[in-house]
Amino acid sequence: MPIYEYHCEDCGQDFEKLVRFSDPKINTPECPGCQSDNTHKSLSVIASLGGFNAKTSSASSCGSSGPFR
Repeated sequence: MPIYEYHCEDCGQDFEKLVRFSDPKINTPECPGCQSDNTHKSLSVIASLGGFNAKTSSASSCGSSGPFR
């Protein structure tokens, strides 16, 4: 089950939710703050790293001989 980030349009709260693909409210879960279903998925921080350049970044603790050279 993936964890998605959501934003509530009514109260402005951002929250995460563990959602099953079979859940009928996967796109609009209830806000934990105000119980509104006026919510939508947000772009996660990981997904927004489109400018990441693996060639210029330093080696991680996983070693320097990985697929990102």
